[in-house]
Amino acid sequence: MDEMSDADRAFYERADAHIHLANDQLSEQVSIGDVSASAMFGVARFNAYTSAADFGSSQELAAEKMNIIEYFVGEYRQMLAEHLADYIQHFDEYLSSSADSSGE
Repeated sequence: MDEMSDADRAFYERADAHIHLANDQLSEQVSIGDVSASAMFGVARFNAYTSAADFGSSQELAAEKMNIIEYFVGEYRQMLAEHLADYIQHFDEYLSSSADSSGE
């Protein structure tokens, strides 16, 4: 089996940090749906910022708006499909009553 590169390891460490933050935000007053909505809002805002930073004007950004949306929606769709397949395959393991109830 190939060893994970430092870049891959850093990628997963950053992703895990976001997951841990989301789990830490869960409480009796804040539902998993609320945390999910906040996370999606934050990611959308950050992706809009990173996309805008690639252009020299609002007109250039506007001209590419639909391509940017298609790119990010496509990436999200693929990632979500892969993670749902993983949860389907490991449902009992991941969601058993003995598992950590923090979400991940």
